[in-house]
Amino acid sequence: MSLGGIKFGTDGWRAVIAEDFTFTNVDRVAQATAEHWKRRRPKGTRKKVVIGCDRRFLADQFAERVAEVFAGNGFEVVLGDSPTPTPAISFAVKAEKAIGGIVITASHNPAAFCGYKLKGHFAGSADSVTSQAVEALLDAKPVKALDLNLAKRKRLVRIKDLHAPHARAIRKLVDFELVANSGLRFAHDALFGVGAGAFNKILSGTKCKVTTLNGKHDPFFGGIHPEPIAHNYGPSAAYLRRHPHDLCLVTDGDADRVGGMDGRGNALTTHQIICLLLHHYIVNRGQRGRVIKAVTTTSMVDRICEEHGLELLETGVGFKYICTEMQKGDVLLGFEESGGIGFPGHIPERDGLLAGLALLEFLATEKTSLNRLLAKLEKQFGPHRYERLDTHFPLGKRAKLMSHCAAKPPAKLAGSPVSEVKTFDGVKYIAANGAWLMLRGSGTEPILRIYAEAKSDADAKKLIRLGINLTKQV
Repeated sequence: MSLGGIKFGTDGWRAVIAEDFTFTNVDRVAQATAEHWKRRRPKGTRKKVVIGCDRRFLADQFAERVAEVFAGNGFEVVLGDSPTPTPAISFAVKAEKAIGGIVITASHNPAAFCGYKLKGHFAGSADSVTSQAVEALLDAKPVKALDLNLAKRKRLVRIKDLHAPHARAIRKLVDFELVANSGLRFAHDALFGVGAGAFNKILSGTKCKVTTLNGKHDPFFGGIHPEPIAHNYGPSAAYLRRHPHDLCLVTDGDADRVGGMDGRGNALTTHQIICLLLHHYIVNRGQRGRVIKAVTTTSMVDRICEEHGLELLETGVGFKYICTEMQKGDVLLGFEESGGIGFPGHIPERDGLLAGLALLEFLATEKTSLNRLLAKLEKQFGPHRYERLDTHFPLGKRAKLMSHCAAKPPAKLAGSPVSEVKTFDGVKYIAANGAWLMLRGSGTEPILRIYAEAKSDADAKKLIRLGINLTKQV
């Protein structure tokens, strides 16, 4: 652990409010970030940062405090005027030619948590080198801060609406006229997160009917984790059964990730959404390019890429790896299992709001139901059933487990011989029939994640049980 319990994970630093996530520790992290950016200022950027927050308890006050620290260190600060989706803050970093951005958010984590996301000047998640550099500078210099009102008078801090520029940008990335005239009935479950109301504004004045669910500002997120998974969809699913729509998109706490339901409340997996969008961009839009996916993402992506002759690159878990590839160019789409999707012609960042518009464009183009479109994909590429389990596992035994799993793979998965073992970012077994099982540890917690995919729900569940048994062998 770093000094004072501050440790950056796959996407910034997260901690429990009033335990480790305190104003004192936020001061320390902000000062360390300021020191790093003073020393390493990318060419073509200004000494400026963009700062925003989600709807969590005290998030706006933490964001204001970070602004005071950066102003105290001589940076210009653009501070969001209200809780703002993370992709809108990242977009502003690029638009403002800023050195970077800070988002006060814990994304999909429980209400007790808050977090500090670092965004690079390129408008995506900061890489591991940057995070480690910031950690290394903790307490290197005393905290400097300038009172917010004084910083405003000195024009070091500027308050700005960060929603509208992002909304204008993503409208241009779809056939908005087609969407606007489609008359689609679109629901959005915001899970009490910062995306609430975004689609009402974006689609205002169109022929689309927008229904926002769980849109009120509740720092306790209605007692759920604001994560787009079926476990959290109960009340919204019941509403959709009574009031059918064409589609329901679900966004997480900071609106950079997506899940969804069909129009009658049946949960979609993130993998189904990913495959629908990939099909749409290739077949309907006629676009080409490299496809990037995290190692835990459905192998239907592999089948689609094979069918259309597209290069596919697999990365470790964490959108920062996909971001790195997107910066190299010639990327059609980038995906991760948790619902993060990156789009061409945009920022190298997950964007749950753009994902929603792209899905609406897909439905408006196809003029048929979501379930029929899913059935067509499955008929062409075969069934892909996915399961995941997060289980407690001691950090001290993690390395031994991974070594054991890599050295002694099972002979078969779902009755098919294991044909490949991948050992980057965990251990993944792949069978000749396409079934796969993966074990991977959390970067910062004593949690082991077990992922599986097979041709049937029953086989996927059996693979999860196999994964559990493997953990008992060390």
